[in-house]
Amino acid sequence: MEEYYNYIKALHLIFIVTWFAGLFYIPRLFVYQIEAYHKPSPEKEILGKQLKLMARRLWTIITWPSAILATTFAIWLLLLHPFLLQLPWMHVKLGFVVLLMLYHLKTHHYYKQLQNDDVRKTSNFMRLWNEGATFILFAVIFLVLLKSAINWVFGVIGIVVLGVLLMLGFKMYKRMREKNPDA
Repeated sequence: MEEYYNYIKALHLIFIVTWFAGLFYIPRLFVYQIEAYHKPSPEKEILGKQLKLMARRLWTIITWPSAILATTFAIWLLLLHPFLLQLPWMHVKLGFVVLLMLYHLKTHHYYKQLQNDDVRKTSNFMRLWNEGATFILFAVIFLVLLKSAINWVFGVIGIVVLGVLLMLGFKMYKRMREKNPDA
């Protein structure tokens, strides 16, 4: 089975990419759904129906299967190389993976609400929510590439700086949208 390790790893990475693609795009669809919900008829119904269809296809055909397959291949890799579970960086990575799964499940909760026209969050909230997957991706990529060579203090500072930059970018974008709503 060891000779298939790199094939399994490649499949794991492919499904991580498609999983994150879904996690990056679904909150954007939520933003559009929420904004469409507040439009007058018949625009509200036409846009709402199309955006629900797009969200359903993305979530059920791409995102969920990718999450399941990425996890399956990850478990397979760990079964082939169980010594990885003894490495400190892997413990931290698995912590981020648990965080990613919680993010995915909460996103599923928002998906179900919006599919039922139950709009409880603002489009601005969803724009911020969209950054959650970005934080996790940055953390995991740096962690996996640098492994134990990473200085945890600088790593944490880097993630905080990234968060601050994303928040500043969000605030600038919000101001631009307020000045020009069609932007």
